[in-house]
Amino acid sequence: MDSTIQTMLDHYCVTPQAREFLAAGHQPMFIDGQFVDASDGGLLSVEDPSNGAHLMTVPSATCHDVDLAVAAANRAFHSEAWSGLTPMERQSLLLKLADVMEAHAQTLAELESIDAGKAISGCQVVDVGTSIELIRYMAGWTSKIEGATRSLSLPGDTMAYTLKEPVGVVGAIVPWNWPLNMSLWKIVAPLVTGCTIVLKPAELTPMSILYLMQIWHEAGLPAGVINIVTGTGSLAGQHLVSHPDVQKVSFTGSTPVGKKVGQAALENLSHVTLELGGKSAMVAFEDAHIEDIVAATHQSIFFNSGQVCSAGSRLYVQRELYQATLDALTQSLQEVVLGDPLNPDTTQGPQISALQLQRIKDYVELGKQEGARLVCGGDCPARPGHYINPTIFADTRNDMRIVQEEIFGPVLVMQAFDTEEEAIALANDNVYGLAASVFTRDVSRVHRVTRKLQAGTVFVNTHDAVDVAMPFGGYKQSGIGKDLGPEQLEHYLETKSVIIQL
Repeated sequence: MDSTIQTMLDHYCVTPQAREFLAAGHQPMFIDGQFVDASDGGLLSVEDPSNGAHLMTVPSATCHDVDLAVAAANRAFHSEAWSGLTPMERQSLLLKLADVMEAHAQTLAELESIDAGKAISGCQVVDVGTSIELIRYMAGWTSKIEGATRSLSLPGDTMAYTLKEPVGVVGAIVPWNWPLNMSLWKIVAPLVTGCTIVLKPAELTPMSILYLMQIWHEAGLPAGVINIVTGTGSLAGQHLVSHPDVQKVSFTGSTPVGKKVGQAALENLSHVTLELGGKSAMVAFEDAHIEDIVAATHQSIFFNSGQVCSAGSRLYVQRELYQATLDALTQSLQEVVLGDPLNPDTTQGPQISALQLQRIKDYVELGKQEGARLVCGGDCPARPGHYINPTIFADTRNDMRIVQEEIFGPVLVMQAFDTEEEAIALANDNVYGLAASVFTRDVSRVHRVTRKLQAGTVFVNTHDAVDVAMPFGGYKQSGIGKDLGPEQLEHYLETKSVIIQL
């Protein structure tokens, strides 16, 4: 184990399970109920973004490995050990998996914090806590998937009904910003409907899902129902989404990559869900409470180091409230604590990689060149790791690239507006439509504006208040389909019509 990692583990006293997992130095992937390495011995290196140190190696899956995982999922889908389970038996298994996950919640949070650079205080509650809630919420739907009887106008005496049936094997790819949480978003709904899964985690952040498979395997997860292939997106990911035996593709990531995933799935006419990029607008009117705006920015664009697809990264404030809001936000950033992810006092960890940090720094320089006013941040603290201080640009314009493009870091752009119509036009002037928010005490205005905002989710007097019971997905180039809520289940079900001549 790297001495830097050893020192950090000793300082923050992680669980014995987390220490043992990291001390192994290598973790295999999970195919057909077995922990295996890549067929050609290929490896990927995983690093700690808080200091750049090497954490461990994982297999770099080949196309052959992906074929094995898909074949295992296909066998499991048709096996009595899975397809023979009743809805209530599937529910019981899901609830058991949630209990196991809860028993290992601290270890999962620690591994996720180290691997993805997440501040552990938020990681415990959001990444791990809401994942457990999702399993328990969705488990209740296993016995509530149903078709319907229909009255027909055919000649003679007939009856008809519809059946809801699982689509089959699901190929899922998750991003590095929410490795565990997004994996559960992709896994739980297919399990509820009776599908099986091959999931590829991001190559930068595979640790938590591999640990989860270890504890779920011990808890009795049937072989082949969930398969985890670690590898690159260009090889393992591409082969998975274009595989002819994958009936459903679910992807979360950038819009450019998502378009390629969608094209590959289309070749096989696979069902597809794409949750893609965002540049979400927050619209604050003159009667809004400034403390609500400040709290919302901290739980979106300044949460998880700004690496949040639905983050409120564009803030439009009515002119009467603009300067006071800017002053309050600037003052509030003095309370942000950059530091080691395992430190419970840390509120902002590092960016995921040196490449992502450089991308953010390039956007900061671009913002200056475009004429935006840099109010605070934009620089990097004098410490190891991929850190950048939270950043605010004021007096921006919608024709600036820093306003139009997803930066994916703790960078907020602000702009004043005068009228409700202007605010709506500014908010909708973007290719993305994942989320938006409205801040006002005028109930009539809430309903007018929320109906006109082009976004999959609209929050009122808050932002990024995501709940497992509510569907999540975008408009425009922010994607196709929904995750979460009962609406997600439809994406993993086929509808069969049955017509009977009596």
